[in-house]
Amino acid sequence: MITKSQLASLGLFDAKVPRYTSYPTAPHFSNDVGAGLFGDWISGLAPGSAISLYVHIPFCRRLCWFCACRTQGTQTDGPVAAYLETLKAEIALLGDRLPEGVTLSRLHWGGGTPTLLSPAMMEDLAGAIFDIAPMGPDAEFSVEIDPNEIDAARLDALARSGMNRASIGVQDFDDKIQQTIGRIQSYDVTRDAADMIRARGIQSLNADILYGLPFQTKERMTESVQKLLALNPDRVALYGYAHVPWMAKRQQLIPSDALPTPEQRLELDETARRLFLWDGYAEIGIDHFARPEDGLTRALKSGTLKRNFQGYTDDQADVLIGIGASSISKFPQGFAQNASATSVHTKAIRDGQFSIARGHVFKGEDALRARLIEALMCDFRIDVAEIRNRFDTSQSRLDAMFTEADRAFPGLLQITPEGLFIPPEARPLTRMIARSFDAYDLSKAGHSSAI
Repeated sequence: MITKSQLASLGLFDAKVPRYTSYPTAPHFSNDVGAGLFGDWISGLAPGSAISLYVHIPFCRRLCWFCACRTQGTQTDGPVAAYLETLKAEIALLGDRLPEGVTLSRLHWGGGTPTLLSPAMMEDLAGAIFDIAPMGPDAEFSVEIDPNEIDAARLDALARSGMNRASIGVQDFDDKIQQTIGRIQSYDVTRDAADMIRARGIQSLNADILYGLPFQTKERMTESVQKLLALNPDRVALYGYAHVPWMAKRQQLIPSDALPTPEQRLELDETARRLFLWDGYAEIGIDHFARPEDGLTRALKSGTLKRNFQGYTDDQADVLIGIGASSISKFPQGFAQNASATSVHTKAIRDGQFSIARGHVFKGEDALRARLIEALMCDFRIDVAEIRNRFDTSQSRLDAMFTEADRAFPGLLQITPEGLFIPPEARPLTRMIARSFDAYDLSKAGHSSAI
């Protein structure tokens, strides 16, 4: 069993490392990818293929202080309505490029707060999407729902549009913590939202909860997790709060001296983890939990679990296309990101072109290293046979990579002719171990705490 002193000596409590929802990570994107190449990638899709679609709604009625997402506040529907028209125009541009017969395997609306759209706006947006690509067999349509910004009419509109999975952000139920992070959301409001969702036949419910928030203790963490478990979510994402006030200015409103220490963050993570496992959830990767019958659990057991910008997924599509300001798309050839500023994005779309501002074309060992890192993040193991079957690489090249990782974490990794394995006691170090397979200079990018 690894002790805290060993974890400390390996740098867990000091390291800043990527979450590896992509490789290379977004700070390494450049202007190598533009609207023209992005359009070519779309046109080059195989007719009849399945893709995923992410739609970004960057508006909120209030800006939570803890949030580092690209969002903007609005108290009126005017900016939202204008943005919706831009989304529809962007969707039409995409439809002009898509080959025949393309269907959606996953559709996700994120934000921001997608549920601040009016019922008519919701159905208008869904209709525009399904005009260019219908949902495929066993497809999922998920929406991030703010319990403070939802009602029966909007849920009815989402249900009519085909939403079959909902995601609720909880963060923490403690009153003091909610006041400190600028997110007031009572348990009763959250429970009522979950009840309304399920009353409309939407049985798949995700929830997010954070550890590492100001004033969090093991006792408060325990109480919040137990309240969350009472809602019986199908999936839970247990994320570590990333305090990056130099990037997200609103986080300057959060007192840094009230934040748990890295050692306390580990204790909070372990406290929540034990509660989810005791309640029968399967552990999915480094920060997700799912009911035994959930798709994530089935994907874990079958070896088909993947990781993308939304976290862990059972989606098997090779292409994810992002719609809206700052959205990122992934293709077998690389990544493409829309302009982050809503005004810049809108101007490009109104001029009849995609707003791609930067991206990355895979080169060298990018695709190989991306899969090695994904395998570690999803399965805590690298299967040599699978890697050599998919990539033109030698046993000696993989052995050299394994040796480098073993040198960084002596005695912790299990390395055999079959591959590399991270044993359970070393899994708090997974993101750091994954970093051993990252060929890019991480000093140029600010990342979150390793724990």
